Amino acid sequence: MARALPAREAPDDVDAVTDAVLAASRLLVAVSARSIAAVDDTITIPQFRLLVVLDSEGPQKLASVAQALGVNPSTATRMVDRLVAAGLIDRQPNPTSRRELVVGLTRRGRTVVSNVTKRRRAQIEQIVGQMSPTSRRGLVRALSAFAVAGGESVDNAEVFWV
Repeated sequence: MARALPAREAPDDVDAVTDAVLAASRLLVAVSARSIAAVDDTITIPQFRLLVVLDSEGPQKLASVAQALGVNPSTATRMVDRLVAAGLIDRQPNPTSRRELVVGLTRRGRTVVSNVTKRRRAQIEQIVGQMSPTSRRGLVRALSAFAVAGGESVDNAEVFWV
């Protein structure tokens, strides 16, 4: 059984909140890694991030991919090369500029993203299901506020009122 994190001072203490977020982050990375490995154990977490970017944003120029992932273009090129070889993405000439290439998901790539996401969701549901309803409501509010503070959009505007 996992142990609870020790409370530092007050529940709003920045260090205590940071420690709790780091612990949750470790758990979420482990859930992600297990989900990816269960579907295709040759894909790394950064490579999966690339697949998710292409799944959510559609076909992209290599420079856009590098920017979205926060890596330099040569790193993005190596990732793309590996994922093309694995049949998860393909390269096509950019319809607006023949000198550029656009990368996009293949059918197999979309299937991998979908299957990993389903597995990850099921694992997270199992974890969240072990929490009390009051804790779950608090978690929704806290994670939504955290996402907004970090610059992420929150799909459901009502989450703050749950």
